[in-house]
Amino acid sequence: MTRIALDPFVRDLDGESAALRAAGPLAEVELPGGVHVYAVTRHAEARALLTDSRVVKDIDVWNAWRRGEIPMDWPLIGLANPGRSMLTVDGADHRRLRTLVAQALTVKRVERLRAGIEALTNASLEKLTALPAGEPVDLKAEFAYPLPMNVISELMGVDAADHPRLKELFEKFFSTQTPPEEVPQMMADLGTLFTKIVDGKRANPGDDLTSALIAASENGDHLTDEEIVNTLQLIIAAGHETTISLIVNVVEALQTHPEQRKKVLNGEIGWDGVIEETLRWNTPTSHVLIRFATEDIEVGDTILPKGEGLIISFGALGRDEEQYGPTAGDFDATRTPNRHIAFGHGPHVCPGAALSRLEAGIALPALYERFPELDLAVPASELRNKPIVTQNDLHELPVKLGCPFGGDA
Repeated sequence: MTRIALDPFVRDLDGESAALRAAGPLAEVELPGGVHVYAVTRHAEARALLTDSRVVKDIDVWNAWRRGEIPMDWPLIGLANPGRSMLTVDGADHRRLRTLVAQALTVKRVERLRAGIEALTNASLEKLTALPAGEPVDLKAEFAYPLPMNVISELMGVDAADHPRLKELFEKFFSTQTPPEEVPQMMADLGTLFTKIVDGKRANPGDDLTSALIAASENGDHLTDEEIVNTLQLIIAAGHETTISLIVNVVEALQTHPEQRKKVLNGEIGWDGVIEETLRWNTPTSHVLIRFATEDIEVGDTILPKGEGLIISFGALGRDEEQYGPTAGDFDATRTPNRHIAFGHGPHVCPGAALSRLEAGIALPALYERFPELDLAVPASELRNKPIVTQNDLHELPVKLGCPFGGDA
């Protein structure tokens, strides 16, 4: 089996995903930093492995980890070994750590956030409207980033004053280009910042999920301080990154498919279909690190060996022709059925999926209602991904907004 090296600069994600699919349902890959793992690249096999009890989150199962081959200054160490949270445990411990978060993020409870999300969206649109007409705008920085970050911060009780530092640290956390000598300090700084936030909530609890996690611990649910801090970090990281990319990717998809965009704007195609097709076709999460095999597992005609690491290559399996047919590579907002697993599957399925869908479902129609003439300010071929192997994340999305509401300037 030929090993495929993932490009740390993510210069051609579509081409890389196609190469992974061509390698079969299980491909050998090399992560940035020379770390060797396997990747599942097909929909059916991914669904099966995500519910297979022989595939676990316990990093001590990983042969390379036990042999001391994974250095603590590896740029992706925070994604492979982020500390004890619902992301890194299975079974009863996973259920204990996940329960409160899942209860807070049910579809019914998330719907109660609608009014607040609408208000934040309108405030962002007002700021866009006030910008000089005709000048290119980075829609990612000015619209796609603030909304998810403000929503998840309010849910978790994180002060907006911490946003600049969080942005700086998360840039380093996700990047393949963070210098190794900076990785340990970056991880320590993240821990210090989130510990400060938890300590503040312990002293002055509020109506937020961090306060609820602290209260649950004090009421006998036995969450340790480390678990609370790591859970907060996990939710803040995942709760804004995925939604930012989803909003950006929908805009890119519509602007590069003008006939479908026209049908969306005149109501022939619903926004739900656009969002679900974007999640499949240009998924916000390209690869998820990392699970480990407790025994040899047959995947297609290949074996995932005992003790080896496994990543889920959502960018590859989202265009699997065996699942979606010969048009798997096409963007089609009318696609039915569209049973993608962009938010995962099984016990570790993303608990924030409903919130991400709600945010996108509010923000995108409002954006295009305000700026129906919105267009890319550069050719789509010039859009560049950030050097992040786990997130399908553009550096920026330059657009020309056009006249608000389509009126004359």
